Amino acid sequence: MARSIDLEERRRTVSEAAGRVLARDGLGALSVRNVAAEAGLPPSTVRYAFPTQASVREHAIALVFDRTRERIAAIPGDLSTRDRVRAVLVELLPLDEEREVELDVYLALGNAALTDRELRPTLDRVVAEMREWCDRVLVMLAVPEADREYEANRLHALIDGLAMHVARLAPGAAGDWAIAVLDRHVDGLVAGS
Repeated sequence: MARSIDLEERRRTVSEAAGRVLARDGLGALSVRNVAAEAGLPPSTVRYAFPTQASVREHAIALVFDRTRERIAAIPGDLSTRDRVRAVLVELLPLDEEREVELDVYLALGNAALTDRELRPTLDRVVAEMREWCDRVLVMLAVPEADREYEANRLHALIDGLAMHVARLAPGAAGDWAIAVLDRHVDGLVAGS
């Protein structure tokens, strides 16, 4: 059992290092040597945890959504519906350094998955999970079931678009305007119910 836990911890360490390499240097720099150096580990340890380049990429993108899932799960359950919805949606925007790195990883690996058949199932799972969060938000807001598919597509597109715009803000610039856009969108959903 301890060996399994150690391997999982090592995979997490390597995935985090891979994410930093991707965010800082791009997909072309994602090599065993660079990831090992970033993690402070010998290359053989990285190869043991991830025997293929594809497995490093796959785990790095999965880690992004594991962290997002953890942050959303940590949102207090005693919030009002409106505050809970806002908290979930804000977690999906790159409004701090951690979420900026996660978006960079998602974009780099998402683009790679368009031509890498091994990576495509991981990207498809990530996109499906994002869609599930949109669906859950709409259920919390009591959006009529007949409207949910359309509204989930619209909310997903809005979040993706806002994330891209926020990610390109000048260093130190606030993304409060993006939260205001989300708030107004949610207000429209509630008013339309």
